[in-house]
Amino acid sequence: MSIDYLPYIFFLIALFYSSVGFGGGSSYLAVLSLFMSEFYEIRSTALVLNVCVVTIGTIIFIRNRVFDIKAFWPFLAASIPMAYFGAQLQLTQKAFFLILGSALLMAGLFMILKFVAYKLKNKTFSIPKKLSLGGSVGLLAGISGIGGGIYLSPLLNLMDWKNPRTIASLASIFILVNSTAGLAGLVIAGTFQVNTDLIVQLVIAVVLGGSIGSYLSNEKFNVRIIGILTAILVGYVGLRLVLLHGFGIRI
Repeated sequence: MSIDYLPYIFFLIALFYSSVGFGGGSSYLAVLSLFMSEFYEIRSTALVLNVCVVTIGTIIFIRNRVFDIKAFWPFLAASIPMAYFGAQLQLTQKAFFLILGSALLMAGLFMILKFVAYKLKNKTFSIPKKLSLGGSVGLLAGISGIGGGIYLSPLLNLMDWKNPRTIASLASIFILVNSTAGLAGLVIAGTFQVNTDLIVQLVIAVVLGGSIGSYLSNEKFNVRIIGILTAILVGYVGLRLVLLHGFGIRI
């Protein structure tokens, strides 16, 4: 497949991921790895695109009054420094994608189990618990080169914290702050690399896709559909990365 098709592919990725509160970083990484040889260019490009998509989603969530900073801030406060630290760790390309794929596969499987017997609950978490969860997921986000919302969202759904739409809102801002922290980590470590001509095209594509997907998330989808789509999406991407980079199998 020609690299000329990337903007169209990324438009669709952004459209689908943003509809469940994500930026698409995991799939950007997977697709870019097929076209680019520079590992840090792949990570840098995915993080920039993540920031573009979730900025739109966060603004729309705020406008629709789904965003709750009082409930969200402990997750964010703990995750930012950990994402920055994780982004500075240097891994081999194989180790990077195996860590990413394994984490996504586990998250997807847990979410599918959760929604087989779906019952909407609304548990209250203490601030220390939120800080612990935010910091742990933030570190994994920094290491794996994405914003981390795709890890946090299945975990919180499994633990019955709020409804999937509120969790999608948290995932969006979580990805935004941690992708920004991850980019800062790459810059400080001297590993930030992008192809200027290509990234301009990709930014335009994901902004368009993200705008449509974020609108659908807030206006059209019910909370159970958001959760089920999230589970399927996360599990498939994780399985694909594990099979490809662990066993050389493409699906």
